[in-house]
Amino acid sequence: MKSPTDMLLKEHENILKFIDFLLEKCEVMEKKKEIDRDFFERAIDFIRNYADKFHHAKEEDLLFKELCKDTVEMHCNPVEQMLYEHNLGRDFVKGIEDGLKKSDINKVIKNSKGYADLLKEHIYKEDNILYPMAEQSLSKTIKTKMLKEFERIEKSKNKDKALTFLKSLR
Repeated sequence: MKSPTDMLLKEHENILKFIDFLLEKCEVMEKKKEIDRDFFERAIDFIRNYADKFHHAKEEDLLFKELCKDTVEMHCNPVEQMLYEHNLGRDFVKGIEDGLKKSDINKVIKNSKGYADLLKEHIYKEDNILYPMAEQSLSKTIKTKMLKEFERIEKSKNKDKALTFLKSLR
């Protein structure tokens, strides 16, 4: 059976591919000294709609809530830290957006790199610590219920635009 964390891991792969392109774009901007507005507007859209509303929503609204229930036993619960990091990521995105509005290339680069560094570490923690803990701690019944809900979200949320953008970067 496919598990909810399998779906989240696959989404992480897409987010990490995007992060690589984001960092490449920062390198180009540092050399050319000009902002690629089209890329960054589409990048913000990708982050907000795919990474945040699509992916983080599954984590925050479903997985994290299940992990915080009294019936779930874990030796420690990293959910609070993960939520904190999600919010830090949102702050970096606001910084990118503000840099674009002000045509401040340094602010765009600084916040893009901050977002990229944060997400690389964050995804590593989720993939290697949180998700294995979830797999071990959650019952088969809960995982089945979550998987059905994840599949419902897959159909209801428009991720196609984000994935089309990601494919266009190759």
